[in-house]
Amino acid sequence: MLRTVSLQTRLRQAGSWLFAAWLLLGLGLAQSSAELARQAVQDWQAGKYQVDPMQALGKPTEEAVRLLERSMAFPPVPPGLSVNLDDPLEESTPRGTVVKFPATVSGRGGEVRVTIRDGEVTRIGFAPEGGLLPGWLKSPVTWMLFVALSLGWLVALRSSGPVARWWAEGWALVRQYRGVYLGTNLGLYGLFALGGLVAYANPQLVRLMQELVGGALEQIGLGSALAGGVLGLAVVIFYWNFTNGLLLTTAVPGLLLGIPALLFNALRYFVLGFALSPVALPLANYLLHLPTIVVELQAYILVTFGGLVLMLKTLRGEGYRAGLRALGLMVYLGAFFLLVGAWYEAFSILVLMRP
Repeated sequence: MLRTVSLQTRLRQAGSWLFAAWLLLGLGLAQSSAELARQAVQDWQAGKYQVDPMQALGKPTEEAVRLLERSMAFPPVPPGLSVNLDDPLEESTPRGTVVKFPATVSGRGGEVRVTIRDGEVTRIGFAPEGGLLPGWLKSPVTWMLFVALSLGWLVALRSSGPVARWWAEGWALVRQYRGVYLGTNLGLYGLFALGGLVAYANPQLVRLMQELVGGALEQIGLGSALAGGVLGLAVVIFYWNFTNGLLLTTAVPGLLLGIPALLFNALRYFVLGFALSPVALPLANYLLHLPTIVVELQAYILVTFGGLVLMLKTLRGEGYRAGLRALGLMVYLGAFFLLVGAWYEAFSILVLMRP
């Protein structure tokens, strides 16, 4: 009986020591990740990770891609960066462990993120709080207004009011200049398809481009918008595409008689076709994303077309003002396409493509 009790006591002691050892090991691993990230940030600030992307020029393709990947993974330290290395926060992601340190750049808050995979630091960078998006986009009031805009626009198109009249006038303009419209569609969609085909010659470069696009989206703040669900993400997508895509990089250049908008979007469509090529994407995800591509790119095509109509009306003596109205009508049509595209893109990302 005494032997049995002694044996049980020893087993309990052994189990306690085993649990303690496991706990210490776990704490040691967690500490090592934080310590590794802390040292990496210090080395990054000292310039030890810095790579000049110009070094890739003239190098063999594989070496050039590696240099470019490293230059993107470890961008230059922002001027005025201040990091609190005493308050790390760890997060597990599909890309590895991400250790975040509170930081500021010239008074703007954010965090320095260190990605660690298999015990190796693979990425460091500063992410500003909220990205490049205004804070009011996350407001429930904004979300309700966006829903009201979406439903109200659909209802208004079935009435006889100005919303419906502008819609009819816009498509009448498309029919009037159908040759220019079809030519713009063939040219820009064709460049998108060409970019996708060229990508098959160098899949590594495509993956590098996707890393670059992913990093840019993270800087903008689109990653944090995922927490807002389909509605929150749709609001952010529409805002970014409308302000930076439709207005600033298409409508504004279109004011200069259309040609700058055409040239800019020609480059944009080829690069997007290259970056979104199915060569580096799961085929199912590519097919699910294809409606987004078609609808949203059509918005930019419409406004590019509007800029060309502005040029034709001006050169034919109808006046710049008449051409300006044509461009405005195309911005109106394009905005509707972006609205539909934002809802579908948010739904496809969060529901259809969810693993």
